[in-house]
Amino acid sequence: MSIAIGSDHAGFPLKEHLKTELQAMGLEARDFGTHSTDSCDYPDIAHAVSRAVAQGECESGILVCGTGIGMSITANKVTGVRAAHVSDPYSARMAREHNNANVLCLGERVVGQGLAGDILRAWLGASFAGGRHQRRVDKIGQVELEYRGPGR
Repeated sequence: MSIAIGSDHAGFPLKEHLKTELQAMGLEARDFGTHSTDSCDYPDIAHAVSRAVAQGECESGILVCGTGIGMSITANKVTGVRAAHVSDPYSARMAREHNNANVLCLGERVVGQGLAGDILRAWLGASFAGGRHQRRVDKIGQVELEYRGPGR
């Protein structure tokens, strides 16, 4: 399983920690940057990771910035991405099971490395439940089409 991962400068330390966690689980972490704590713009990284997920280059994505908010806002602009900004393992699991979230967004300044690892494991360990939730995820797709149009 290939997972796209990226952060801005504020999220860089946590991104590096999560890459180590992914590798320890035997998963491939495809790093889209940034590669230091030098200031950069989070929308550039969020767009690159989200595009890789939406185009099927990676099965899912992880984005980290100071709060996780900017990354989630940007990621959710990409058609086909369902980015979930979470701060606890339960929400991470529900994002996957009920919303079929394919991008996880975390805040370096909100969660520590230990909690982030718990969130990551909960998210990766969960599967989309389908059923009544599929109908709702389909409706999210319809909203995307309404505002973005087909083929965009």
